Amino acid sequence: MDNKDECCSTHLIDGDGVFNVAGVENFMKEVKLAECGLSYAVVSIMGPQSSGKSTLLNHLFHTNFREMDAYKGRSQTTKGIWMARCAGIEPCTLVMDLEGTDGRERGEDDTTFEKQSALFALAVSDIVLINMWCHDIGREQAANKPLLKTVFQVMMRLFSPRKTTLMFVIRDKTRTPLENLEPVLREDIQKIWDSVPKPQAHKDTPLSEFFNVEVVALSSFEEKEEQFKEQVASLRQRFFHSIAPGGLAGDRRAVVPASGFSFSSQEIWRVIKENKDLDLPAHKVMVATVRCEEIANEKYVAFTENEEWCQLEEAVNSHSVRGFGRKLSSILDACLSEYDAEATFFDEGVRSSKRKQLEEKLLQLVQPAYQSMLGHIRSDTFERFKEAFEKALEGGKGFALAARECAESFMSHFDEECTDAIIEQAKWDSSRVRDKLRRDVDAHIAELRTAKLAEVTTLYETKLNEALAGPVEALLDGAGDDTWPAIRKLLQRETDTAVSGFAAALSGFEMDEESRVNMVFRLKDYARGVVEAKAKEEAGRVLIRMKDRFSTLFSHDQDSMPRIWTGKEDIRAITKTARSASLKLLSVMAAVRLEDEGDSIDKTLVLALVDTSSSKSISSVDLLASSSWDEVPPSKTLITPVQCKSLWRQFKTETEYVVSQAIAAQEASKRNNNWLPPPWAIVAMVILGFNEFMTLLRNPLYLGFIFVAYLLFKALWVQLDISGEFRNGVLPGLLSLSTKFLPTIMNLLKRLAEEGQGTSSGQQPQGNPALAAKSFRGSTNDNGKVSTSTTSEVTSENGTEYSSSSLHDKTQ
Repeated sequence: MDNKDECCSTHLIDGDGVFNVAGVENFMKEVKLAECGLSYAVVSIMGPQSSGKSTLLNHLFHTNFREMDAYKGRSQTTKGIWMARCAGIEPCTLVMDLEGTDGRERGEDDTTFEKQSALFALAVSDIVLINMWCHDIGREQAANKPLLKTVFQVMMRLFSPRKTTLMFVIRDKTRTPLENLEPVLREDIQKIWDSVPKPQAHKDTPLSEFFNVEVVALSSFEEKEEQFKEQVASLRQRFFHSIAPGGLAGDRRAVVPASGFSFSSQEIWRVIKENKDLDLPAHKVMVATVRCEEIANEKYVAFTENEEWCQLEEAVNSHSVRGFGRKLSSILDACLSEYDAEATFFDEGVRSSKRKQLEEKLLQLVQPAYQSMLGHIRSDTFERFKEAFEKALEGGKGFALAARECAESFMSHFDEECTDAIIEQAKWDSSRVRDKLRRDVDAHIAELRTAKLAEVTTLYETKLNEALAGPVEALLDGAGDDTWPAIRKLLQRETDTAVSGFAAALSGFEMDEESRVNMVFRLKDYARGVVEAKAKEEAGRVLIRMKDRFSTLFSHDQDSMPRIWTGKEDIRAITKTARSASLKLLSVMAAVRLEDEGDSIDKTLVLALVDTSSSKSISSVDLLASSSWDEVPPSKTLITPVQCKSLWRQFKTETEYVVSQAIAAQEASKRNNNWLPPPWAIVAMVILGFNEFMTLLRNPLYLGFIFVAYLLFKALWVQLDISGEFRNGVLPGLLSLSTKFLPTIMNLLKRLAEEGQGTSSGQQPQGNPALAAKSFRGSTNDNGKVSTSTTSEVTSENGTEYSSSSLHDKTQ
């Protein structure tokens, strides 16, 4: 690469036809050709060898091409094709110096490279200078005609030739005026054009369709150098703004953008070397395709490495980003704008196609980030919706109203967030994410609605259970004729109260009438179920309830005081009353009577189990020999007739012992109250014992002895618990007394001795002898039992003795 006065040059194609790719790339970077777009021109020159082409170019464009040394003889100076930038000409103008034609070095028949280089120059140049000698004009076999034939013949190999300006530069002009030379030259050119074989498509195409023909004449450089330089300087002015309208190449077409010049020229030379017809439109599209694709790939890679995009992508993967759509649209727009700026001069169809592909690749790259952004918006909106919904419900707002307002508000909020995330270059629809959010919102509302309805239902069911279970149990415990009417009244009152509150709670859900009625109906059913369940539960304990009621009524008087069986009570009447009350309890428990419908359960039970006079005439077995009650459906039956009979039999069996105990206590009371002998025995004892009575009166010491003997006997009676021992039979009593008699005597004598010593020593004051007997009240027998009944007999003889005995019997 040589540099001189802003002129750069390179060997484009060497003499062997090898394209200098590296040299062209360096040349383009040096002259910054890629920045020119379409604002550049290409000029080439062709002509016979040693015709002064390089000299003309160096003076015309201030280049530094190697010129022939006239002192060394005429020989080939330029080999292949050289290219340089014209210094001081705007726009950027490139000039190519082609190897001269008709050179002896290549020989007479070797014209292949001449044709190839001529075709290459026509394909890439806007202006082609044809250097020719003035004295050759008008000659049939002069050197210019083979050159023109070569130019026109190779032009036909272009599928769609570009409009090229042919400037014939007549060198070493003679005295003949140019006005006389130009018509002759144009005539020769036309004859050559007409004689060149053409394809059918261009059979009648005029020369002007392919070429703009210009003719200039220059004086001899060697003989009239100053005049030559003045004429060249004048000609140089015509190359300024040559591509502007009216310029030398103002009507050019099919221009390759400057950034694609290297690739385009390389491909053109390859096709020419392969000896193929050159399709310029197809070549233009091919160059545009390759170059636009390169630009698109460069922009795609630049986008992926863009720091702002990388930061945005990393941020959106973890959380939502405010202004995501605006930021990403800006980055994409900058990337596409750069592509447009670099590809603007290439074929529009290819440029647009590659731009669309680049845009699709970029959108495909950013779509995951966009989807992540939508996902964050959806999840954030959903979470905020749930929080707002809960707060609205806690604030006392109706469920349906709160759900509707919150759903509408946050769906609008979602739409706003999605609008903020929209990428201008994409036409993506967020409806699927919106629909998913809507489904999530509806599902949450439905789930929470179900939970809230269940909560409300449970609340009122709990209230009903608390309001009904205890009172129903109490009413059934005191079962009577008004039990079920009272239960029905209680059920109606509590159900109405609960239904009223329940309906008010349901109003906030804005339910349809059918659903509301069904829920209220289920609540009423629940209330009935509570009563029925409690009744069934109590029916399972009916036997215990019956025995408790019997025991209460039988063992207590009207003042609820425990009965004392003194022998005056009518045990039969008391038993009948207690059993009738227990039977009433059984009849109440036999069935659920929540409807005000009569039944005959009570009468049936009375006839079958109590009224014994009627049972002889009516078979009681037949009355209860059934598994169902008349006028009572099986679903309302708690205790069947057969079960009632079995329960009654068991009840009677378990209560008979209490009755027998009462009877025994009553008889014992009677016996204890009748302790005096009969009157005749008293009279006989007075008559027969008169002498003994008088003896005692005459000798009072006998009374003291008898009193002491009585006290000893009483003490033995208490200590041995004789009445208790004989309660289980005579023989067991005798056996027990035989084992306890001697130890008891020894213990009694020991106590007497101890008390005597204590009295003599003054440790215990003299007391009433009766109290000594009472001191044995808390003594125990040999088996550790305290004999409280005998003690009571000693201390009380006016009826309290029986009471103690009866209590002792109960404890047995």
